[in-house]
Amino acid sequence: MRNAGFGEGERIWLECLARARSTTSMIAEMPAPIEGGYGAPVMHLPRLGQKSFRIAVLDSYARRCSITNEKTLPALEAAHIQPYSVLPQHSVNNGILFRADIHRLFDSGYVTVTPDLHFLVSAKIREEFENGRDYYRLNGAAMRLPERVGDRPMGEALRWHNEERFLG
Repeated sequence: MRNAGFGEGERIWLECLARARSTTSMIAEMPAPIEGGYGAPVMHLPRLGQKSFRIAVLDSYARRCSITNEKTLPALEAAHIQPYSVLPQHSVNNGILFRADIHRLFDSGYVTVTPDLHFLVSAKIREEFENGRDYYRLNGAAMRLPERVGDRPMGEALRWHNEERFLG
């Protein structure tokens, strides 16, 4: 039932709150977790060289996000252009330094860097999330590049990301 003056957003918000309350009660009925509120341990296979890759990419980009120029170190992440599963090496020219949110969007295909080194934002952000204005402001921006030419993103890797990951 829809009340006059209430928008669709408010209806969805109220439904989310109701679902969250029911989920909270379901969680309260679950068996007690293992010691101190944690679940069972899980095995994780670390990628050897990942931390060295991060340091090399940070240094190459002068510790600034290649798109936003952000320099808050805990917010910066070294992104692989082609994922390690596709290109199993940690080469700086297969990396870009991004702010963490942009890295996640890049890995998910919502943003990309074109082979001519410009930032591109997918229309899918607006379509799926009805938002993204902070990212659309950056659309078309030229990427900050490492000084060393050999550290700059590989055109082949960027073409791969645009063709295989970018949602357009």
